[in-house]
Amino acid sequence: MFELKSPIFVISCLVSLLLMVSCSALVQAQVIDPSNTLLTPVATESMGRSLLVEEVTTTWCPTCAQIDPYLRGVADSHGSRITMVAYHPSDGEDAFQPPAAQHRIDRLGLLHGGAIPSPTFFVEGKNPRSGTEAWNDVQRDILDLELTRQETSLLQFEVFRTSEGITARVLSFTNMSVELNNTQLTFLVLEHQKTVPDGFVNPGEETRDRVVVATAECDFNTSTIPTQLGLIAVGVNQGCDNDFEISFEDMDEFSIVLLHESTVDAIVNSEASLGTYGAVEFAYRSRDIPDSWSLASVMLVVAAGAGLIAIWPRKN
Repeated sequence: MFELKSPIFVISCLVSLLLMVSCSALVQAQVIDPSNTLLTPVATESMGRSLLVEEVTTTWCPTCAQIDPYLRGVADSHGSRITMVAYHPSDGEDAFQPPAAQHRIDRLGLLHGGAIPSPTFFVEGKNPRSGTEAWNDVQRDILDLELTRQETSLLQFEVFRTSEGITARVLSFTNMSVELNNTQLTFLVLEHQKTVPDGFVNPGEETRDRVVVATAECDFNTSTIPTQLGLIAVGVNQGCDNDFEISFEDMDEFSIVLLHESTVDAIVNSEASLGTYGAVEFAYRSRDIPDSWSLASVMLVVAAGAGLIAIWPRKN
């Protein structure tokens, strides 16, 4: 017959479990429900530890169509640990072919070549993983990079609606001690549940998720915006880290990702990494995981702990 541990030991175990559940709640990415009008600006937290997971995919690819619905749930379950984006190439067959996506694919091609099959996944620009069966490898890449990643840049931006559309503007930036002249801030705009138009080969559902439709890059070396694709307007006055902003047409559901990353020149001439120095995401969409999940879990652990302590045998 086993001997019950001391109350202090049990309470310590309960506290540890509570912290684990609480941490799972804290890593949930900032997701704003579409009922929010965004007429009042909403700011992200000052963050940067999200890992960028990039997928090259097509609307005509059967395996891509098979895995796409699953990946939305994956993104929700990982919370702010990762930010997932999908690039649809300008291949003459894809139903979307946004120039912004091809621009990002060309960036990956600097180190991985131009022939990237779909689906192929990159975690922070490393180790191309192709095919649906490679997802286990992708998850291992995520865990490995989380363990080895040390310092990151901290980024914050705000989002608000205007009469012309949606605007995102940088609020703050803290550098992680890299050479700024070789880096840039990049906005990516993702459309959620983007409808596949008629007349294209589509072996999957009527919509695709996380579709990159627009981008802009602000070069720290020149404080200019050399690249802008799929946007209504861009601007920078005081500097990339002060007031770099983009505007795009309104959508039902979207995400905006802000990255601190190397410039193309640095990748080509200085052998810089394709990965990010910091990343933060703002999502404006419905969520697969209810907000009440984490709270209910915490309450369940607290209730269980209170119950055990209440029935614990006391010494005279």
